[in-house]
Amino acid sequence: MARAIKILLLNGPNLNLLGTREPEIYGKATLQDHIDAATQAAVAAGFTLDAVQSNSASELVDKIHEARTKYSAIIINPGAFTHYAWSISDALNAFDGPVVEVHISNPQSRESWRHTSVVAPVAIGTIAGFGQQSYVLGVQAIAHYLDNK
Repeated sequence: MARAIKILLLNGPNLNLLGTREPEIYGKATLQDHIDAATQAAVAAGFTLDAVQSNSASELVDKIHEARTKYSAIIINPGAFTHYAWSISDALNAFDGPVVEVHISNPQSRESWRHTSVVAPVAIGTIAGFGQQSYVLGVQAIAHYLDNK
């Protein structure tokens, strides 16, 4: 069934280096591989998905502001911004639709400074540690949330 649901997938700093950056932690899949997996899951759920990556918090904030009138949901892998980017947290809090935080690795099993997320309190949930599947699960979480809303 076709739905008029548009999802914005946001990717934070250094995620453009996926595939070559610390493959023992993040795997060998590129950012485009992750976007493709999320897009396939979105199409299967009857959604459309647009993806943006930026190493700049201000650019991500601008995209979140634009999303308020263009998108029904946001999936975000904030990367290192997870732990301190209050501007992103505030922007997401002003977004009316569901937000799902995703991570390729599991921040809770890594360095202690990665254990705090300023995004989690404004998200409906966090999916972490499942590699590329985290993105697919993020789309499925949005579908489940909207179907049960």
